[in-house]
Order: sequence, then C-alpha cells, then structure tokens
Amino acid sequence: MGDPIGMVFAPGFFASAPVQTAMVIGGGAAIVSAIIGVFTIIRGQSFAGHALADVSSAGGAASFLLGVSPMLGFLGMAVLAAGAMELLGIRRAQERDLVTGIVLGAGLGLTALLLYFDVTTRSTTGATISVMFGSMFGIPSSLIPPAVLVGGGVIAVVIAIYRPLLLSSLDSTLAEVQGINVRLIGLLHLLMLSLAVTLAAMTIGAILSTALLIGPAAAALRVTSRPGAAIGLAALIGLGSVAGGVLLAYDSYDWTPGHGWPVSFFIVSIISAVYLLAALPGRRARRGAVISGNPETV
Repeated sequence: MGDPIGMVFAPGFFASAPVQTAMVIGGGAAIVSAIIGVFTIIRGQSFAGHALADVSSAGGAASFLLGVSPMLGFLGMAVLAAGAMELLGIRRAQERDLVTGIVLGAGLGLTALLLYFDVTTRSTTGATISVMFGSMFGIPSSLIPPAVLVGGGVIAVVIAIYRPLLLSSLDSTLAEVQGINVRLIGLLHLLMLSLAVTLAAMTIGAILSTALLIGPAAAALRVTSRPGAAIGLAALIGLGSVAGGVLLAYDSYDWTPGHGWPVSFFIVSIISAVYLLAALPGRRARRGAVISGNPETV
C-alpha cells in the first residue's frame, strides 16, 4: 500500500528484456500505423488495410514452414498483395473493393494451407496463435534493427510525398489537375500500408493488426479534422495502447500465475475503449440537435 509504483508495475517489469523488445517494436508499429492509418481512412481504403493485414498471415505462416524470420514472411506477402491490388484494382470504389475481397480470400486460403503444413510437417503447434494473434513477449531482440529500419523508411517516404498524398487522398481529380501522378501516389501508399501492416502483424498478429492500423486513426479523426493533428493524436493513442497493453499483460501473470493474458487482447481493448470515448461527443451533439429541433446540425 505504501508503494504506488509497485502496485502498478510488477517486479522486474522495467528490467525485462522481452518487455523492452515489445515496447520498442510495438511502439514503432503504433507510430507507423497511426501515420498510414490516417491517410488510409481519408482515402476510404480501410478495407484494403484489413485485407493486407489478413493476407500477410500467409507470409507469417510461410516463415515458420521455411524457418526464416517472421518479418520477412509478413513483409514479403504484404508487399505482393499490395502490388496485386494495385495491378488489378480500378479507381472506382466498388470495383476496388471487389478486387480487394478476391485478394483477401486467396490470401486466407493460402494461410490455411501453410498453417496446416506447419502443424503436420514441422509440428509447430504455436504457429497459428503467433501468426494470427501475435506473441509480443516472444519477439527476438534481433528484430529491433530491421523493424526500426522499416518504420523509419515508411516515415521518410510519407514526409517526402506528404502534400501530394494528402491532396490525392482528399480530391484525386484536383490532384490530377495540379499534375500529381495519382496512380503512383496510390501505389506508394499501398506499399507503405503493407509495411505498416507488417510491423503491426508482428506485434498483435495478422488478424488483429487492423485494430492498431485503423483504431487510433479513426479515434483521432473523430476529435480533429486536421490531418497533421490527427496523425499526432493517433500516434499518442497507439503508443498509449501498446504501453498499456504490455503493462497489463505483464501484470496478468500475477492474476493467473504461469498463464499471462495475451498482450493483443489488452491493446485491442484499450483502442476500442478510446474510440468509443472519442465517438461520444459527436453522439451527444447529434442528440442535442434532435432535442432542440435543429435538423441542420444532425
């Protein structure tokens, strides 16, 4: 009772190597996902982000089968899927979503096959959980340098194309009139999206990585309509969610000794709670408009 810090942080939290690795890679994934997530929502490509996240699971499953780094697997499959979506995609949203759905279905089918081979030929019984739902405390520290390199590369590219990316996201027709190569910018966005998905999938798994990619960005855009401010706020939400998730997961070993709760569960729960809180002001405003009888504000 006399040690408030000890009540929050379990013994050994700050000295734990798995915690430090999870914080670094998870924090980097949160920042990159926040930046790309804001543009992804503005462009109306949240489904594409979800599809790339799920398809990347095939690469994660392949990495267990081939005995290579999970990052290479997730990254390779996500980039291939992004290229296929851009190659086959059409600008109209309906046809773009159709192509995205086809790529998503094919990727998940391949994931099922590779995970089957993982279990039957290599006896990697934990592959499914690791690929789909992540294993942050099991990430080797050797992945920190390549993860930082990938994250830094994404941020550098976004900074370099920020203005044309923002304009083409808001109004592609106006962007074309101003001489911007909208198709090239779209391809670069998909490639950066695939890299962000790779980092997120490594932390909380392919299935749940969409939450880290879309959740903080969506919550931030509920609060502010300015892209720069939304990116900063989304990054803070993502970082806070990852840090809180890692802390709660580490503490959970005291709740159920020997069987800590999944980090991904806590991260996604925190993101969901923040999004719901961010949505409350808008709901209250709409409710007030209805009560006041002013339909123009609804």
